[in-house]
Amino acid sequence: MTSSSNGQLSSLSVQRRFITTHNAETKAIVHSAEDFQWQAYDGDKMGFSVVYSTSQSPPDLNGDADIRSHEALTKKGTGLVNPNGSVLRCVDFAPGYRCGMHRTQSLDYGIVLEGEIDMLLDSGEVHHMKAGDVAVQRATNHQWLNRSDTKWARMIFVLQDCQPLNVGGQTMSEDLGKDLAFLPSSR
Repeated sequence: MTSSSNGQLSSLSVQRRFITTHNAETKAIVHSAEDFQWQAYDGDKMGFSVVYSTSQSPPDLNGDADIRSHEALTKKGTGLVNPNGSVLRCVDFAPGYRCGMHRTQSLDYGIVLEGEIDMLLDSGEVHHMKAGDVAVQRATNHQWLNRSDTKWARMIFVLQDCQPLNVGGQTMSEDLGKDLAFLPSSR
């Protein structure tokens, strides 16, 4: 069940996105400003908001090409990773929620904005993270666990497509596992 018209599930603060551009006099201006738009997943236990995306690297900012590309991708939809580009995604995790173990073919920066969360790795390692902590995920198999019984946790992720990763002669590719099969594939 969503708590607001923007689809946000949690009672955490409403976040806004400001996209800047240039006017004809080459001065910086705000192109658009709006609340994050949310999509509910996994029985309303996890919310995603794709804040921005690029479809090439480096991105083309000329004539607002990147903005048009982001708007087109938003209409079409994307997996966790945007091939050849990047995705800025905010994720809310319900109290007690554990997402499925998964791997993306990407270099990800995950920053805890609110609450606390555990990062679990397929090696068995568990690392507790609090607001301000950063995880640099390098195409590793991981999952997130909000151990709180009462508080939502919020993270923001920058996912950047990467070259195929080979470890010990094995190519590591995207693996959403059975618990995240409801998400679309990135490739």
